[in-house]
Amino acid sequence: MPDGSFETLLNHARFGNGPAQGDLLRRFEPWLRLLARVQLESRFVAKFDASDVVQQTLLEAIKAFPQFRGSTEAELTAWLRQILAHALAHEIRRYRGTAKRDITQEVSLEAQLAQSSQRLGALLAESGPSPSQQAARRELDVLLADVLARLPDDYRDVLIFRHLENLSHEEIAARMNRSVGAVRMLWVRALAALREACGKELVEPSGGAR
Repeated sequence: MPDGSFETLLNHARFGNGPAQGDLLRRFEPWLRLLARVQLESRFVAKFDASDVVQQTLLEAIKAFPQFRGSTEAELTAWLRQILAHALAHEIRRYRGTAKRDITQEVSLEAQLAQSSQRLGALLAESGPSPSQQAARRELDVLLADVLARLPDDYRDVLIFRHLENLSHEEIAARMNRSVGAVRMLWVRALAALREACGKELVEPSGGAR
């Protein structure tokens, strides 16, 4: 098994090393799951589990890996967003009972996924200190997805609803079956927990060299 640096894993993955491909792509699972969740919830596709779409995305990425020509995490995330957009479009078509592929829809989905990534990066920039040299090498949106995945479910939910889905406190209260006041307090606590977690992640990334 190659060592865990991004560059080493990417080099091994290019040559068809299955364990390296799996290890590399698993690092993006929380980020992909978060992006997929936002898109599915915004379309009220409650039947679909974001994890199913993510697994399909990762399988497609492994099959298509020889076609990837990038060398940075930014290029890899852009490529993965394209594959995720295709997987999401397929699930949405299946849900609506339409079989014909809609390229326009996939382009729109990819743009919305990129916008969610930008919002994640902005939220991380607001929530944590300046990243360490090691953390600065990673995409901020991927880093924040990792942090969010480790928060309690209700903290993660209220932050996603508020900052990624742009819901009002009233809309969040209805979604979470809580009072508006309870949601406001939950959001404040969630932001505090996020800032603390981001501080630890940016100063001492928990995942080792990436």
